Amino acid sequence: MRLPEVRIGNKVAAIPIIQGGMAIRITTARLAAAVANEGGIGLIAASGMKPQELRYEIRLARSLSPNGIIGINEMVAASDFADAVKIAIDEGIDLVVAGAGFSRDMFQLGKESGTPIVPIVSTAKLAKISEKLGAAAVVVEGKEAGGHLGTDQSVRNIISDVRAAVKIPIFAAGGILTGQDIADLHKMGADGVQLGSRFAACEESNAAPSLKQYYLKSKKDDIVIIHSPVGLPGRAVRTPFSARIMEGPVPPKVCDRCLKQCDHHFCIIRALSRAQQGDLETGLVFTGEFMPRIDRILSVHEIFEELKEQLEAAN
Repeated sequence: MRLPEVRIGNKVAAIPIIQGGMAIRITTARLAAAVANEGGIGLIAASGMKPQELRYEIRLARSLSPNGIIGINEMVAASDFADAVKIAIDEGIDLVVAGAGFSRDMFQLGKESGTPIVPIVSTAKLAKISEKLGAAAVVVEGKEAGGHLGTDQSVRNIISDVRAAVKIPIFAAGGILTGQDIADLHKMGADGVQLGSRFAACEESNAAPSLKQYYLKSKKDDIVIIHSPVGLPGRAVRTPFSARIMEGPVPPKVCDRCLKQCDHHFCIIRALSRAQQGDLETGLVFTGEFMPRIDRILSVHEIFEELKEQLEAAN
């Protein structure tokens, strides 16, 4: 089978695969542009980026993929969420994917500029609210996803209810690694999918080489759930740091006030940033549930070719 193209706002994705936005600085311009050049939707993870850095990454991605679809992913929980969205819109971003929380205000930002706003949701109720508020599409994320989680239900149990509730495009997310996974979710009602883990460990990922190898070495028993200062559970690979915060708080010595609300259990921005740079002792490594199934570091082109072949052979 072949997935039909999907329109989001005035953009049409020839291959409706969104590359998930993974922070801090795991998914930057090089990865987003590579995905966009394959006909997918590439996202820059804006969380933790200073304004000038975000502008630079958006401009770089656009120069690397002049005709591709480039978006940003930003945490609603971030204190600079609105500012990051405004900067991206000012730079002519094609869409904004918003996760780790929900805000009615973000839809107004999109309406003023005509920029598609795509929230990450985990229930049909929130998908329906999003559609009424002006969402151009929704990413429906199940418990299999990496990072912040909004449900304990599998995406396969959620997707059909969301399809029945909304008319806008829906992208399934969480635990999707193969063309057969994509085909299965399409039959359930998904217009497209969002993949995170598969791209976190690819050649164009901005993760340090040691972090990519850590992904590949992870086993099923290494995948854990931690409590995030954002106020949501999060899925991560066990590291000395994640093991420590599962036992109790590790309050930051310095607070950058990066979140609108924070329980100061630990500093998530700094912990994720340390991991991205290769510090696997004191870093937090977010991951999807099925990361242990990935055993090769491929290029974005190779990933797309493999997925297309698998889709053609899917039942």
